[in-house]
Amino acid sequence: MLLKDFYKVISFEKTAENNYLALILINEKHEVFKGHFPGNPIMPGVCMMQIIKELTEQIAGSSLFMQSLSNVKFMALINPFITPELRLELDISTTDTDLVKVKNLTYFNDTLALKLSSVYRKV
Repeated sequence: MLLKDFYKVISFEKTAENNYLALILINEKHEVFKGHFPGNPIMPGVCMMQIIKELTEQIAGSSLFMQSLSNVKFMALINPFITPELRLELDISTTDTDLVKVKNLTYFNDTLALKLSSVYRKV
């Protein structure tokens, strides 16, 4: 975990071929939220991208390097004090050339917060 104690995985399961569901709990007391932003904490987008990468590394069984992003849409602000529990739906596949492709939808409650498509290279 790049940011120590930033989040905790509540559950992580394979739901179908190439599909995974992760429930995570964000630590609202983490130092990140003291600077982003004081009095009005908001989950930094780069932190969400790092969480997705770390979950994908667990599935791939390998360290990954982000090669490209083809779609990143932040749909709603995540306030860790109001909605610390997030649901991440991951569609992960590996190509013949060992690239790992990920499509992610991240929700809090029933609100879509993030849509992301990325490609990683194994390192």
